[in-house]
Amino acid sequence: MAEGRSGSRGAAPREAYRRAGVDVAAGDAAVELMRAAVSATHGPGVLGGLGGFGGAIAIPPGFREPVLVASTDGVGTKTAIAAALRRYDTVGRDLVAMCADDVVCSGAAPLFLLDYVAVGRLDPDDVAALVGGVADGCRDAGCALIGGETAEHPGLMDPGAFDLAGCCVGIVERDGLIDGSAVRAGDALLGLGASGLHANGFSLVRALIAEWDLDLGGPYQAQLRRTLGDAIADDALAGEPEHALATLGEVLLTPTTIYAPAILSLRDALVATGRAISGIAHVTGGGLPGNVPRMLPDGLAARLDPTRWVVPSVLRLVAALGGLDDAELRATFNGGLGMVVAVPADSATAAVSHLAGAGVRAMIVGEVVAAEAVDGARYVEGPIEAGA
Repeated sequence: MAEGRSGSRGAAPREAYRRAGVDVAAGDAAVELMRAAVSATHGPGVLGGLGGFGGAIAIPPGFREPVLVASTDGVGTKTAIAAALRRYDTVGRDLVAMCADDVVCSGAAPLFLLDYVAVGRLDPDDVAALVGGVADGCRDAGCALIGGETAEHPGLMDPGAFDLAGCCVGIVERDGLIDGSAVRAGDALLGLGASGLHANGFSLVRALIAEWDLDLGGPYQAQLRRTLGDAIADDALAGEPEHALATLGEVLLTPTTIYAPAILSLRDALVATGRAISGIAHVTGGGLPGNVPRMLPDGLAARLDPTRWVVPSVLRLVAALGGLDDAELRATFNGGLGMVVAVPADSATAAVSHLAGAGVRAMIVGEVVAAEAVDGARYVEGPIEAGA
């Protein structure tokens, strides 16, 4: 049975429920521990506080014809890595990224998020760390965490297991919706660099950890050298100094980049010059070939040149351990790109510079072409036009 976050101070002890495995007092303690982190995400539009039966938020002023865009997602089996390491402060950011970066694909600014935490046994400090990570992500995404649910499932989930899911709602003017209909042949495709595996493909990752008996607490650099060799490891780590002293588990738990603020900033900058983003794809399950075509209208295809971006070393490690070739790697994981954005070709270089100024590594990775030019395919790989 689920216990919400409203708290139950003053209620009589429920010993029978506790003996069945649900600790209501622990739930109340968790609420108090997370209260400050959640409240820190609230702006003036949030109505009420933590503890009600529903979260309320006002539509921000200034909208002529507001449209709400909603997305729901979860962190998936990446939670098993966090549980194994008892490291709960990062996956909340993954949740925000998975949801907020979906709604921004429609041009919507994330407005609020609701989360759902299911645990086998409720530890107040662990749940507070999880929700604290969600709150940190919400602050970076520019949205409010206005509510959530914590559910204790004894007998259904192991004591140390947990699941984390949520729903994000964004807002955009109707005439500012991005639905891919404006994409044209000749548009440039920008790739926004991934921070690692993000939150997809972890069922395969966990299978490889078991197959190869990998030590999550062991040095990442040593594992990289054993699997890829010294030369490749040195080259990879030269561009990833943050991983030089990290453990394998820490690298696997690297949070998903939250791209929404940078995407919205780019949108506004292009509009100011009379241009616009024509399409946005969030690269999640299904990788590049499964997601990039989703932003294209019928009759168009995406051609990406994989030589134009660097793949994070952790993807190379997983590919080597699993025997994945490059095409399978890009179809299973994000392939090194967290988002792909279509813009007019003559705005591409300026867009890359703008994203860099917003703290996001981006590059021109492809182009939009007529599907008939590539035998009706929706996604192909190969060199793009010289000078692009």
